[in-house]
Amino acid sequence: MRILVVEDDINLNRQLADALKEAGYVVDQAFDGEEGHYLGETEPYDAVILDIGLPLIDGITVVEKWRAEGKGMPVLMLTARDRWSDKVAGIDAGADDYVAKPFHVEEVLARVRALIRRAAGHSSSELTCGPVRLDTKASKATVDGTPLKLTSHEFRLLSYLMHHMGEVVSRTELVEHMYDQDFDRDSNTIEVFVGRLRKKLGVDLIETVRGLGYRMQAPSEAG
Repeated sequence: MRILVVEDDINLNRQLADALKEAGYVVDQAFDGEEGHYLGETEPYDAVILDIGLPLIDGITVVEKWRAEGKGMPVLMLTARDRWSDKVAGIDAGADDYVAKPFHVEEVLARVRALIRRAAGHSSSELTCGPVRLDTKASKATVDGTPLKLTSHEFRLLSYLMHHMGEVVSRTELVEHMYDQDFDRDSNTIEVFVGRLRKKLGVDLIETVRGLGYRMQAPSEAG
């Protein structure tokens, strides 16, 4: 899962990015509204954390532009605690949720998880596919209750496929959501990670859809 953090406070931006990375997300960072708008317009994100009070272009204008351009990624707005009007304006502009400053990073992470789940059509923090269970809150996965030892890339791959269970996901889409903007992306590496993940899962849940990509679903749902 790939997140964009748009916050001009360097320390807060870094704090949020570090917490997100520790939770298993890929993170891109922007420090003004112009850069943030550009990244959100040109790169695919599973969610965006967007401050209202940004230099060059304010956060409300940024989210308005994204929505006018047809960008539907979930947006969590950061607002000032005493400015209720900012919260209303942010939601009306197209933001999906807000957190008032100062805040606990854990609350931001919880709201991001919820936004991503809802966007993918899931209501629970635990996703299940056959014997595989993914705990999005703890960033852990198990098979029949046995913890899986996954690398960060393997976990991101499993997480993305399970959030999009039953859907065919292309290699390109996986690359775009598993690596940040500065990574030297190569879609051929996805096949390697899929192979490793299949071995670790020990169950046949990831289907190769020839010429299109991969689909994850429980055996009873196949066909």
